[in-house]
Amino acid sequence: MTRAPDLVGSVRAAREVVGTVELGAAVVRLVDTGEGPQLTVASRAHGGRVVWASEPGRSFVAGARAQVTWTHRKGAFRTRTGWGEILPNQVIAHREVTGDAVILTGTLHGGGGSAPYRVVFSTAGPGLVTIDADVGEPDDGRGPLTTLVLHGDRASYERFHGFGEQYAPFDLAGRRVPIVVREQGVGRGAQPVTALANRFADGAGGAWDWTYAAMPFYVTSELRGLFLDGPTADVYSVFDLSRRGVTIVCHATSLRARLLVGDTPAELLRDHTAATGRMRALPAWTGEGAVVGVQGGSARVRGIVDRLLDAGAQIAAVWIQDWCGHRFTSFGQRLRWNWEVDPDLYPDWERLVADLGERGVRVLTYTNSFLADVAGLPGVRRDLLAEARDRGYLVRDPTGGPYLIDQDGFLAAPVDLTNSEARAWYVDVLAKQVAAAGVSGWMADFGETLPYDAVLAEGEAATWHNRWPAAWAEVNEEACRAAGIPDCVTFFRSAGRGSPRHARLFWAGDQLVDWNEQDGLPSALAGMLSAGVSGMTLIHGDAGGYTTLDIPLRNYHRSSELLRRWTELSVFGVFLRTHEGNRPWRNVQVYDLGEVEFFARMTRMYAALAPYRRAVVAEAAHTGMPAIRHTWLVHPDSPAARADRQFFFGPSLLVAPVLKRGARSVRVHLPAGRWTHVWSGRGYGDPYRAVSVRVPAPLGQPAVLYPEGDTEAERIAAEFRAAV
Repeated sequence: MTRAPDLVGSVRAAREVVGTVELGAAVVRLVDTGEGPQLTVASRAHGGRVVWASEPGRSFVAGARAQVTWTHRKGAFRTRTGWGEILPNQVIAHREVTGDAVILTGTLHGGGGSAPYRVVFSTAGPGLVTIDADVGEPDDGRGPLTTLVLHGDRASYERFHGFGEQYAPFDLAGRRVPIVVREQGVGRGAQPVTALANRFADGAGGAWDWTYAAMPFYVTSELRGLFLDGPTADVYSVFDLSRRGVTIVCHATSLRARLLVGDTPAELLRDHTAATGRMRALPAWTGEGAVVGVQGGSARVRGIVDRLLDAGAQIAAVWIQDWCGHRFTSFGQRLRWNWEVDPDLYPDWERLVADLGERGVRVLTYTNSFLADVAGLPGVRRDLLAEARDRGYLVRDPTGGPYLIDQDGFLAAPVDLTNSEARAWYVDVLAKQVAAAGVSGWMADFGETLPYDAVLAEGEAATWHNRWPAAWAEVNEEACRAAGIPDCVTFFRSAGRGSPRHARLFWAGDQLVDWNEQDGLPSALAGMLSAGVSGMTLIHGDAGGYTTLDIPLRNYHRSSELLRRWTELSVFGVFLRTHEGNRPWRNVQVYDLGEVEFFARMTRMYAALAPYRRAVVAEAAHTGMPAIRHTWLVHPDSPAARADRQFFFGPSLLVAPVLKRGARSVRVHLPAGRWTHVWSGRGYGDPYRAVSVRVPAPLGQPAVLYPEGDTEAERIAAEFRAAV
């Protein structure tokens, strides 16, 4: 992504537009400062606090012509923006006040031309104030603009959080954050893997800002927030925090921004999720035991379940991703993507599901938004790709044919979710085939791969690309209803604005089986923390990671220590699910003889949290407060609020997972107060100030503390010690 030129210029205001307007609980004020005009929006209900402001003397609306081009391979989207004429200078010529709105109009200037614009501040709808801005066609005869800029001020010390699932530091001030869903990348800057992925896998290495779940939303340490809404909210945009102020570059000629203000972070998240949609509570069974990723056929699944149960493991479900059959590619073990039971691997599928159910073990499967070419593969009874192609149900490429995308050894095409007949057909496929024989849910993979040059039945791909994950979640929600599964759980890695309303659960993507900050275990925690702030309140990760590689210079294979530490982290969450990885034979697994006893203890610890977890999940569904919480959400005024490598699970349990190879203790940043160590009962902290302490964390005993005197946490601690 090329760096944009400075899109913000000067501002001038006619004398008659200067003044103050009260809009219910909001005050919109345009004043002349010593540096030039400044517009502020303040909340009367919050002591006159400024919710949003322009920079003195600098334009808060600008327009431009920009040519955005995209290249992609398998969801690895790269963009280049060519900048043409820019109209950065703003003249505020007129002000109109209606019952609930202030309308400012005038012209934008630059490059020898000008264009009309309009900005409306109103109190209708969610949020304290809504900003609607649009720009008209310039008078230079070169056609319409393509891009609208909204620019606001910020404090030099203000911290910015959110933007979806960002595998980066929790505070994103100083960065440019693109809002585009795509593959997270392999390595994402860690070397040598990123360079090798870029060279040998067509640029798949990625960068720090690649994510499956990008959202046009932020909250700040000043307890204010903003999110884009309306018809253009899903188009490609960039939130630029790398220069003065906050510059939102929206590649459309109109935008709608909702402003939030609160007295606490919890209040901000409550209002944001009330407007955009909250996740529903998970069924109780998800918190009562682990979900074990296992595959390889009926006999192997039965044998592994037996081994784990005999060791005393608490198993809620098995997740059998190869139920539909597998194939091997250069990347590793992949699936057929033709959603029917593989009769060779699982000849007794219905009996297997029933037998496991009698033992209290549910079954989850796998699907995604693609259909793959299965011509020539044995055992195929219903070729879904051919069926969808013949009915015209597939996304089309620019030539009008099915958009077949190379998946490293096979081709697949996405179903067109804008086609109502195709959508109904796919819901029926999922309900009758993926949800077959009494399963309790499935991984609903992908959703981030709609090409920008795709041809759809309705609308433009540029508008639909970031909206696709929400549409995919909605399809799966409909399939669960059609299948009649009341406690169905589908989980997604991709998300966009609106996804939480329809998704039951998220997972944090496909991390390397490694310890590195960019794409290993620490990045999974970072992603879950920012996702939680952004409305993805129920999220988990692949315990042990996923991406396993055999490459020159260094292999990435899962070790016992990494698997154990990742499992410890997952215990303090809403869904403990393991993954064998894309090369299972290269990784240590939880069912290996040397790991079974440790994993069984972790599952018992997880089960001990079940009553507490139900309350945390219910709170997330009711208020929008995430289950996994950055310290800032719980103690926003504490110096500990800057700590990124720890989290609260619910309101009471402060968890500092081991994220570094070989570590046997961790640094914990404690808010003021006395804190009790779960395992030893030892007290830490200072009643009057935040402190940083080192806490022991041997394998099997992650650093977990709770406020002194918390009786529920004391009960949990006793059960943990019994499990170990």
